[in-house]
Amino acid sequence: MVSTLTTKKYLLKGLHCANCAAKIENAIKAMDGIASASVNFLTTTLHIEANEEFFDNIEGRINDIVHKYEPDVLVIEHDGKKGNTNKSNEHGDCCGHSHNHNHEESGKKDLIKLFTGIVIFGCGLIVSIFTDINEYIPIAAYVISYLILGGEIVLRAAKNLIRGKVFDENFLMSIATIGAFIIGEYPEAVAVMLFFQVGEYFQSIAVRKSKKSISSLMDIRPDYANILNNGDIIKVDPDTVNIGDIIVVKPGEKIPLDGVVIEGESMLDTTALTGESVPRKAAFSDTVLSGCINLNGVLTVEVTKTFGESTVAKIIDLVENAGSKKAPAEKFITKFAQYYTPVVVGLALLLAVIPPLFFGGTWVEWVHRALVFLVISCPCALVVSIPLSFFGGIGGAAKKGVLVKGGNYLEALNNLDIVVFDKTGTLTKGVFKVTSIQPSNGFTENELLSFAASAEALSNHPIALSIQKAFGGETDKDALSEYNEIAGHGVCVKHTEKTILAGNGKLMNLNNIIFVEAESIGTTVYIAVDHMFAGYIIISDEIKTDSYKAITELKAKGVRKTVMLSGDNPQIAGMIAEELKLDEVHAGLLPHEKVEKVEYLNGQKQSKGTLAFVGDGINDAPVLARADIGIAMGALGSDAAIEAADIVLMTDEPSKLSEAIDIARFTRRIVWQNIVFALGVKGLFLVLGAFGVASLWEAVFADVGVSLLAVLNATRVGKLKA
Repeated sequence: MVSTLTTKKYLLKGLHCANCAAKIENAIKAMDGIASASVNFLTTTLHIEANEEFFDNIEGRINDIVHKYEPDVLVIEHDGKKGNTNKSNEHGDCCGHSHNHNHEESGKKDLIKLFTGIVIFGCGLIVSIFTDINEYIPIAAYVISYLILGGEIVLRAAKNLIRGKVFDENFLMSIATIGAFIIGEYPEAVAVMLFFQVGEYFQSIAVRKSKKSISSLMDIRPDYANILNNGDIIKVDPDTVNIGDIIVVKPGEKIPLDGVVIEGESMLDTTALTGESVPRKAAFSDTVLSGCINLNGVLTVEVTKTFGESTVAKIIDLVENAGSKKAPAEKFITKFAQYYTPVVVGLALLLAVIPPLFFGGTWVEWVHRALVFLVISCPCALVVSIPLSFFGGIGGAAKKGVLVKGGNYLEALNNLDIVVFDKTGTLTKGVFKVTSIQPSNGFTENELLSFAASAEALSNHPIALSIQKAFGGETDKDALSEYNEIAGHGVCVKHTEKTILAGNGKLMNLNNIIFVEAESIGTTVYIAVDHMFAGYIIISDEIKTDSYKAITELKAKGVRKTVMLSGDNPQIAGMIAEELKLDEVHAGLLPHEKVEKVEYLNGQKQSKGTLAFVGDGINDAPVLARADIGIAMGALGSDAAIEAADIVLMTDEPSKLSEAIDIARFTRRIVWQNIVFALGVKGLFLVLGAFGVASLWEAVFADVGVSLLAVLNATRVGKLKA
């Protein structure tokens, strides 16, 4: 029996340290039975993929690992409900600054401590510099201010040391500042702790604001549903509403669940789903999606999906889980953090011991230089800002109606080399219309259209629907029998004892039917009745007005090759490809042949290039899966699209892909700015510290200051305007 992999999500309530989050992730990954594990610091969620039977005893082991690094964190299995989000984690900073979940109360306490510490420290400095009073009085002021500012950190460092946590920032800051006291640098020791706390406070504010902007994406979840029960309207939790229930949506309310309008007419704001500000009309028999806002009229809606399967739930889940698929840069930083701190601490030890033994100088001088290393030995600037950049990019894309399932896919957009498009519904509108009816062998136009409508009566394909619409009458579906849909060919069905074939020329050849080939441009449906050719119907599709813009913008952004795949005849596909200035077109393809073409094109990529396939996400799942990046577009409300694709464009505009590339490139630019800036500044101060040029004061800037600036830089990603 083959074990199936299951994914579970846990909320790590109270997780405040990005460095600890990385350590927790690495420790859980190393557990036996784990296929993959990922901690998203910004949403404080843990994603674990493992064999189904493994989860029976997993909670205890996870708790042990989490509490080794963060003893105050609660591990809660995530149920996806609104109350189970990370609202309590808004005040966290990257170093366990506070585990108090009441932000306002905690913030006031921190400010009071900072102010008190600054006043006492300032008094000590003034007394020391401007008076000749006993030297122990300013020293006492320094000690008191140090205990106020850093006492909690020293206490936490001692507790962590007992648990074997040597390389966390609490311990390193404690050793560095206590070491400064020991060598007589009292003001410097207090100043380091003061600047550290001030920097952490402002960094926590920046991270919190970024989390709030990300959390705003989750506000599309409705709080309640107005269910109609025996003429009364009752407010209930959307989770309790069943398929077939009737709900009422009043003006200004969010539509809580997907459904069909059975009464009323209104305009809907779909901005939260599509990023588009233009309202959409909803009237009788129209499908409406959860997350949209009803602007004016009252709508009565019959629910078609439970909340767990609704569009809004899928979007929330997608955005929340996006952090579990990490970009290469995120993986590099996680790996880098494992080695950076131990290496720098090792260098600090060598710097304190080797030079005074072999090269001269005082122990105090070299220990002071080593303390500089300790202060800047935590990689928090990168561990916090890099995931924040990618999450901001994913959040910014979601606001524009582009859902990206992970930082890895956002990163891959930077290297797009080949973009392959499906034709129908992607580059063309997919709204087919019968433009010509050409009967043959004595059949009339009405007879031909009637036989075609009968053959297509059971199909929901756009071509079939256009024929049914042109026919206009009712087809007796009970009279249909022996229905057989032949992939890539057409349909064979019996209707009132007559065998009807409807499809392309391949279907006619397959059944040895002599037919007249159409010369008109358009999709041709050939009809045969009882193995006699009855004529053909021409159906035309229209190119989207946005398609040419999309192709032009992709080429301007460096995409080397644009390709169109189509099951349509080569003549139609060629005409569309020529009009859109596509580089290649492959037509007349069966579904499996599209996969083969994508595999062939995959071999033509440049060394570091990626291939994206853009399709409707419904019929193209195999191709979407085979591409480096599967992109489903025009997928508003399509479950299949959200499931199959790596990126979902929620509107019918292919140019949204260009917007996604802009966001990906801006995100990468911010990521590399932070990596170069953080490593550059830390490297510079390590050198300056080793030569005695940089003091502990400057070292604090290299640690906390760089972290703060990197976080502020990362928050720019989510503010990128289209």
